[in-house]
Amino acid sequence: MSETTFLADAFDPSGLIAAERLTNMLHITRGELAITLGLSRDAVSKSARLGRPATQARLRDMVEILNRVRPWAGSAQQAFAWYRSQPLPSFGDQTAEALVREGRADAVRRYLDRIATGGYA
Repeated sequence: MSETTFLADAFDPSGLIAAERLTNMLHITRGELAITLGLSRDAVSKSARLGRPATQARLRDMVEILNRVRPWAGSAQQAFAWYRSQPLPSFGDQTAEALVREGRADAVRRYLDRIATGGYA
């Protein structure tokens, strides 16, 4: 699966990230997805809440970061493992997951940009 395919496969025909597709690709439950995002289980289980801008923004942040990491992580599942567990020295050893939950996805993207251009972690 190519990088763009992973991103595209997470979306449903209406242009929203589909929790069911994403959980299937990552081999996790909706409950695990909710915990990872720092949202309630209802936010990723109920259609009305899944479509809310705040929920979709958090999902998009995670999917975008996973897509950026996946080429060097090896697979979507390995990128997800990195996202959840790899301490990032530039952020006091917080993980990408913790930073996204705090609303700091842009900081993670800038960090990944520095790594991609040969900058220091």
